[in-house]
Amino acid sequence: MDTSSITAARVVNGTKIYGEGETEVRALDEINVEFQAGEFTAIMGPSGSGKSTLMHCVAGLDTLTTGQSFINEVSLSDLSDRELTLLRRDKVGFVFQAFNLIPTLKAKENLTLPMDLAGQKVDSSWLDQIVDAVGITDRLDHRPDQLSGGQQQRVAVARALVSQPAIVFADEPTGNLDSITGNEVLDFLRSAVDDLNQTLVMVTHDAAAASRADRVLFLADGKIVEELSSPSSEEIFDTLKRLDG
Repeated sequence: MDTSSITAARVVNGTKIYGEGETEVRALDEINVEFQAGEFTAIMGPSGSGKSTLMHCVAGLDTLTTGQSFINEVSLSDLSDRELTLLRRDKVGFVFQAFNLIPTLKAKENLTLPMDLAGQKVDSSWLDQIVDAVGITDRLDHRPDQLSGGQQQRVAVARALVSQPAIVFADEPTGNLDSITGNEVLDFLRSAVDDLNQTLVMVTHDAAAASRADRVLFLADGKIVEELSSPSSEEIFDTLKRLDG
């Protein structure tokens, strides 16, 4: 199916304000952005630019002060707390810098835990496809302390994909990994988009990691100030240096 014209998530006039008066911080300032289905987007910018705030508001982990966030054309602000929880469970995948695996569970049990808790049946053929793609077939019976950091992150990425979410958000997914292992995880994230038709939004400080994306959004002072399509790591680095300057 051609998903190029389908919007997986979007923000309309999104503003996020923390505090008030002299302590007010405008983390997001009237942002408008769309994330197309089947696309890999990286979000970059200086510390405090609003990168993580944008991701959290799009993903329903935080709420906008004004404006609207949509996932699959569902307005998050129109949902009750329970409805929002169910939408995140069913439509959104998360990958964080800390792997967030349950230490007492084997890798396969960690993979299926979200769906098990929801009482949902796991699609075994889809699970096999993901496990094969991420390269952890021979590690499914191992607990997290028996896995390397890269293997743990692979499990975390696979777990985010098991429920076939509309969109996956990754917050510095290679931040705790060495460069070789980080590249292996990024290879899989790229293949998840190309081969599994996944939609991925990644916050990162790493220009090399961002160069794997179809496009890179640059934030500064709560605004999207630049966008590059299929850029090289050199183009990304030069843009970051100019923005920092």
